[in-house]
Amino acid sequence: MTPTILVVDDDPAFRELVVEILVSAGYLVRQVGSAEEALVELATEPVRLVLTDQQMPGLDGLELTRRIRAGSNPPAVVLMTAFGTIPQAVEAVRLGAADYITKPLESPAALRQLVRQVLGEATTIDEGGADEFLTRDPDTLATLALADRAAATDATVLITGASGTGKELLARRIHRGSRRSDRPFVAVNCAAIPDNLAESELFGHEKGAFTGADSRRVGRFEQADGGTLLLDEVGELPEAVQAKLLRVLEERKVERVGSSVAVPVDIRLVAATNRDLETEVKAGRFREDLFYRLNVMRLELTPLRDRPGDLELLAPELLEALSQRLGVPAKKLSPDARRRLEAHQWPGNVRELRNVLERALIVSAGDVIASADLPEFAEPAGAPVQSGSVPISLAERERRAILEALEQTGGHREQAAKLLGVSVRTLYSRLKEYDIR
Repeated sequence: MTPTILVVDDDPAFRELVVEILVSAGYLVRQVGSAEEALVELATEPVRLVLTDQQMPGLDGLELTRRIRAGSNPPAVVLMTAFGTIPQAVEAVRLGAADYITKPLESPAALRQLVRQVLGEATTIDEGGADEFLTRDPDTLATLALADRAAATDATVLITGASGTGKELLARRIHRGSRRSDRPFVAVNCAAIPDNLAESELFGHEKGAFTGADSRRVGRFEQADGGTLLLDEVGELPEAVQAKLLRVLEERKVERVGSSVAVPVDIRLVAATNRDLETEVKAGRFREDLFYRLNVMRLELTPLRDRPGDLELLAPELLEALSQRLGVPAKKLSPDARRRLEAHQWPGNVRELRNVLERALIVSAGDVIASADLPEFAEPAGAPVQSGSVPISLAERERRAILEALEQTGGHREQAAKLLGVSVRTLYSRLKEYDIR
């Protein structure tokens, strides 16, 4: 029987977006604009899952969660929350919410994957969208060849590279080429998990393990049993969870929070990070023994700025795919627009390119995207990457990209993170690191 989902949000545009994503995944979806309407709707007809916004006029998402979970045979609840209200989302989980997801949505795939996991459905390789790398770069082609050889084994893989270079795409390629391809592929964004929920998220918990744990929760390791588990942004895990992760990788067993029973798990682990883990180890922020456990087969993805010629391959394919998804006619880039794109350094890599092209498709009036349809971001063609005779460091490039993104978004940090192709948590970490206020 097809699950029915109730979407609760006072923002009609965002609500429609969520409904569209879920309907396209095959779910039956109902929608209301307030918590009060949701309670009436739930009394009329039961649903399997409630997706609710946190901040709404009248009853908020936290109170709605409490009331729903206090009923008999309640549906699962997932909170949709802005980064700044994550503490309330954590409280909602304690009250019985199954999970939460941050706004704006990281991607439609992330929402569909979360819903499937909450409903106990398998997550498959098809959830990733486009599944091929478009490249003529020799280094990237060599990395893909090595990944294909690694896929035939069960070796642990560590994928490194800047945000937006396609680390999850490469992980899915490895899963698709493995003997586990017909089993679940479960991706976890470690940067999006609050520290105090990381252990429960990965390893699960028993009923009564902590306040609000009113039912057993199966962690991501068990969800991925038989298949592949991707720990994206693994360098963001807190030290206590790193220690338990190391033990799980050594013993291939997990213990849910609140339990002393070891549950065997058969998974192929792929870890990914945009951090330099060797530097993190030296700084005492990442366990050395865990690093060596993860660094069995290492694959590094080249940033878009260092892949000459790939933009002319990627842009037409992305424009075609985006035009189909947005329901707008296919469009081409004007020569001036193409030159501006080629001049940009792309700190957010392919993810940033996709966002820029999506915006251009929406704002352009004709069937050709003009230079004026692009944001004011690209460096002039031939712009130097040096200051005087001293090369600009990667850290300084990253700092400048962050400042530029903040300026373009009027200081809105969530929008800046989206423009840069990084999580909000990663952006806040970089703001602190570079003392940007």
